[in-house]
Amino acid sequence: MRRIAEHGAEWWRGSVIYQIYPRSFQDSNGDGVGDLLGIVERLPYVAALGVNAIWVSPFFTSPMRDFGYDVSDYRDVDPMFGTLADFDAVIATAHALGLRVFIDLVLSHTSDHHPWFLESRSSHDNPKANWYVWADAKPDGTPPNNWLSIFGGVAWQWDATRCQYYLHNFLETQPDLNFHEPEVQDALLDVTRFWLERGVDGFRLDTINFYFHDKQMRDNPPLPAHRRSDSIAPRVNPYNHQDHLHDKNQPENLDFLRRFRQLLDGFGAVALGEVGDGQRSMEIVGEYTSGDDKVHMCYGFEFLSREIPTAGRVAQVLREAELAAPDGWLCWAFSNHDVMRHISRWHLSPAAARAYTTLMMCLHGSVCLYQGEELGLPEAELTYEDLRDPYGIRFWPEFKGRDGCRTPMVWQADQLNAGFSSGIPWLPIASPHLSLAVETEERKPESLLHHYRRAIAFRHTHAALMRGSLEALEVEGHVVRFERAIEGERLFCAFNLSDDPADLEMPEGRWHNVGAELNSGGPGADGTVRLGPWQPCLAVRH
Repeated sequence: MRRIAEHGAEWWRGSVIYQIYPRSFQDSNGDGVGDLLGIVERLPYVAALGVNAIWVSPFFTSPMRDFGYDVSDYRDVDPMFGTLADFDAVIATAHALGLRVFIDLVLSHTSDHHPWFLESRSSHDNPKANWYVWADAKPDGTPPNNWLSIFGGVAWQWDATRCQYYLHNFLETQPDLNFHEPEVQDALLDVTRFWLERGVDGFRLDTINFYFHDKQMRDNPPLPAHRRSDSIAPRVNPYNHQDHLHDKNQPENLDFLRRFRQLLDGFGAVALGEVGDGQRSMEIVGEYTSGDDKVHMCYGFEFLSREIPTAGRVAQVLREAELAAPDGWLCWAFSNHDVMRHISRWHLSPAAARAYTTLMMCLHGSVCLYQGEELGLPEAELTYEDLRDPYGIRFWPEFKGRDGCRTPMVWQADQLNAGFSSGIPWLPIASPHLSLAVETEERKPESLLHHYRRAIAFRHTHAALMRGSLEALEVEGHVVRFERAIEGERLFCAFNLSDDPADLEMPEGRWHNVGAELNSGGPGADGTVRLGPWQPCLAVRH
């Protein structure tokens, strides 16, 4: 029986969502690729973490040029992942375990194998001729403007049948849909309704700010070097050289998001948007999540970048969030399927990894975890011959792509392929991961896995962490401190984000130390809190 929603319709506020990358989670049939029945098998493990929901990356029919983010049929399951009946089993099992289910909805583009695109490219006057972004060449035959693909190179591909260019913000095999065409919006809302009627609880919306393009096709201006960021694309990618004013982030998107939200509200479902922008991410998150008529929550790449979240950086991001999205709701993530795992990206020690986990569970907003981060998995080192990701193949060796964070989960160190598959895995099992396998970590009370469980449980125990405000944000040396408050509870949170001890004074009032299971330090006889390296202080005011 499905568990009653926590906090009614707003269960998603403060929720913890666990991302599953299906290809690499669990293989049930021995073909070396994870699948939906594999997810069913491992869902009890996910539920035992204490999370509220799962987010399942794409499993739709696809030629897999971008591993499912190039959809050729929105309404079916790719045979490598199983069947629609298998997906129904995921829904039923998750709901029985008290987990809600988000699926990854890729609306900005399709595969070039999608029937819509095949029809669209066939002529200039077919019923779907305007469903994709087509444009004539300049008089000299070059693309219509200077827009670039996030995967490198120009964002336009010549089509010999129509003798026009089509837009692809990603791979050339991922043509962009034309959201200025009302029929496209209607068709995508019908797709959304199909999965809602199948029982999904929400959607992670891939590249939510890429839906619309500038109708006038104006060139993007150059971006000064001092404003460039590698949070969206690696530094070696010329994509970072432009200020992307016209190929994404268009104002028309707000009206479509209102239509999308209206549909979701009829089913009590939730939307989580991915905002891919290196300059104005927080501003966009604020626009997309303000009020109650667009998406419920969004995440940007502030903590998915290589920039180490020092105390100062954490405070900066939180202040930017409060300024840009005072009426919005953010979802925080340190790792996902598109970036180097944060253990390696920030060179974290075990103590630092625990401190950042506790910090994440104390932030204002919701949280996304990526499979394996609870084990402390580092980025896998792969050879060029092992690569499957076209992004990494293109920019190797300066950028090694995304395969290093997508290698299979490790369940049992002494089993073939660490219990992931009885066949040859689609990506190799990383040897350094074996000592961190689930079964091994389960036996260690001090493991990061158990720390994640304790931190998640701590979050759920305190209403102030789930839905309360964030106040009194300050930085003292390497310590970031703030208070979380809701009617009936005020929680003080401080984190020493360094290898050195730190002293701090508690705010005025009577405070009771909590979070001993998370190594929380309390005040001494003189009222001073002496924090060890990477130690938090968590206290509730009487």
